Amino acid sequence: MEKSIQEEYGPGVICFGCGPSNPKGLRIRSFPAGEGLVAQWTPEDHHQAFPGVINGGIIGALLDCHSNWTAAWHIMQRDGESKPPVTVTGDFHVRLRRPTPMKELTIRSSIAESEEDRIVVDASIEVDGTTTATCRGTFVRVREGHPAWHRW
Repeated sequence: MEKSIQEEYGPGVICFGCGPSNPKGLRIRSFPAGEGLVAQWTPEDHHQAFPGVINGGIIGALLDCHSNWTAAWHIMQRDGESKPPVTVTGDFHVRLRRPTPMKELTIRSSIAESEEDRIVVDASIEVDGTTTATCRGTFVRVREGHPAWHRW
């Protein structure tokens, strides 16, 4: 099986949303797709808000983590670095457009704006070709001294 960018560059990450080393986390697996990333993710029964529908907080975590990796991946590619820099969420705004059913999700992202250390990412969740949630977030590259500095 091909390694996701999380497994390749952050195998020890414990983040609830994207950490490969968190056995109770969501463990998203994102892959390059054009100028953004794409991930497939399948919910489990304990991710429900009510029967057959995924909890909005889970949706937010999926969009946040996938977008954050998109920003880090973009900086790495843009600046010719050998690994993604550590980035953190500055802000993100989720719009729950319709209930997200308990089916396999496709999470897509793209770069909306790119500054030196700030990247704005647009992301969406689709189920069976229908967009159920969208997000726009700002992600910031951190430097030594920040609590997340050695995250990868």
